[in-house]
Amino acid sequence: MLPTAKQFRFLPQIISKKEHWLLLTLSAVILGSLIFIPFGIFYHFTIAAPDFGGSYTEGLIGTPQFINPLLVQANDTDRDLASIFYAGLLKYDSQGDLVPDLAESYQISDNGLEYSFTLKKNIKWHDGYPLTADDVVFTVKILQNNDYGSIQRINWQGIETEKINDRVVKIKLKNKYAQFLSNTTLGILPKHLWENVKPALFALSELNLNPIGSGPYKLKRIGKDSQSIARSYELTAFEDYHDGRPFIKNVSFRFYDSEDQLISAYNNNSIQGLGVISPEKLKNIKFSQRLNIRQIKLPRYFAAFFNQNQSKLLSDKNIRLALNYGTNKTNLVEEVLKGNGLAINSPLLKELNENNPPAGGLQKFAFDKEFAKQILENSNWKDTDGNGLREKDKTELVLKVTTSNFPELIKAADLLKKQWKELGFKIEIKVETLAEIQFAIQNRSFEILLFGEVQGLNFDPFSFWHSLHKKDPGLNLALYDNKSADKIMEEGRQILDTISRNNKYNDFEKILLEDAPAVFLYSPHYLYLPASKIKDNDLSVLSLPSDRFDNISQWSIETKRVRPLTPIP
Repeated sequence: MLPTAKQFRFLPQIISKKEHWLLLTLSAVILGSLIFIPFGIFYHFTIAAPDFGGSYTEGLIGTPQFINPLLVQANDTDRDLASIFYAGLLKYDSQGDLVPDLAESYQISDNGLEYSFTLKKNIKWHDGYPLTADDVVFTVKILQNNDYGSIQRINWQGIETEKINDRVVKIKLKNKYAQFLSNTTLGILPKHLWENVKPALFALSELNLNPIGSGPYKLKRIGKDSQSIARSYELTAFEDYHDGRPFIKNVSFRFYDSEDQLISAYNNNSIQGLGVISPEKLKNIKFSQRLNIRQIKLPRYFAAFFNQNQSKLLSDKNIRLALNYGTNKTNLVEEVLKGNGLAINSPLLKELNENNPPAGGLQKFAFDKEFAKQILENSNWKDTDGNGLREKDKTELVLKVTTSNFPELIKAADLLKKQWKELGFKIEIKVETLAEIQFAIQNRSFEILLFGEVQGLNFDPFSFWHSLHKKDPGLNLALYDNKSADKIMEEGRQILDTISRNNKYNDFEKILLEDAPAVFLYSPHYLYLPASKIKDNDLSVLSLPSDRFDNISQWSIETKRVRPLTPIP
């Protein structure tokens, strides 16, 4: 028989002090169980899922100039922002595969010459206007027009675009082009805003700094300094984004003039992540536990490109061979990249694929300083007066290396100067700003250019090594001209089968290395440092650093509990 309520009132007087505390403890356990058991059941039968909200601020080096997919060139900040504001027909996923973006689907004709893209329904621009096939056709036509000055024109020459209806675009190629789909990642411009901008004013339009696109985030505010230079961009999630509202509500970017300023901003809590950093600067980062340090392989490389039109010395193949054999690439990787990269043998970048090492397993130009000296000796380039400088017919081995003021490239140039001096060369180094280096590239006004090239995941050497692209805006920085190599590149881009195409490019590689138009140095890893609080940003494979934002709409900070589609046992 249970005690009555009246009897319970006398309980404290009956039980001992020890029994009193025991009863309180037991009551607390029972109460706690009643409270926490439902929570335990809830957590057992639910999983964490992304939720809307949160904010993220990332620091970048350099200020925006042309946030326009048709104008972005060497400015990584422009590329980063353009990839967020604008969308293309296709994009790369986290595994490096092309997947639909603006396009819902696409079809390729049996002859490989026609591509039909069907756009997703109800796509909108950031200003609310509908995005249609007219915008796609318009974008392609103006980039094909040389008056607009788009560097993307190279990849779209001889291609026709046709609007079938508001949602369907047909693209016709004159010849098969195996890597064409990569071109369709190009951001599409809004026709209703750009169609009245004359070609001469295209690069001067306010839209280049106040972009209106169809990407996952739209512009909210620009922060400027006292000289009206943009120092920050505040973005907000585009709720009508065609792939669903992004999870992170606000994303901001702050711009800095140097790595040191960028690192200082992070250490002072002004930013939460860093868009890029050089390996030697990692040691200066504080609170690294708040970062997710990513080391990502990219299809890019740095080389010393030889301009034989500017230097008679470089037209001597023996000199080019000596420079190749006399370059210690491993030393460059260790000293310049602190091991965060790979020494390379050619622009095919087979070294990036662990399962596909260079053909034969050997380097064409394995470092051999003594052999390099012997090549020069046999060519009658001799040090007759013992001053360490070789000469022939009263001509000294003096060469000029031009590079940008990026710290890694300056260090690489100094190391090359030291290595090549040991062979008997005198090397003069010319360090230029980004604007100056772009001018030098446009005019091909250099003897040796120490610079980098980004190839993309679907390798196509045509734009970089075909003789058609020796002059601006072409990317053939070595002014390479070999008819056999040209023919192979022309044939290679028409082979749709990947294995057959790679075999064809192996033939191109043999010819290229035999001609030695450059010293291929290294492929640096891309170091990206986002905040560790960000989830679902897998970045195992990228084509460009800016591609890290291709799936930014799926990044998240906040989480919620939801029932899984498959019941938890």
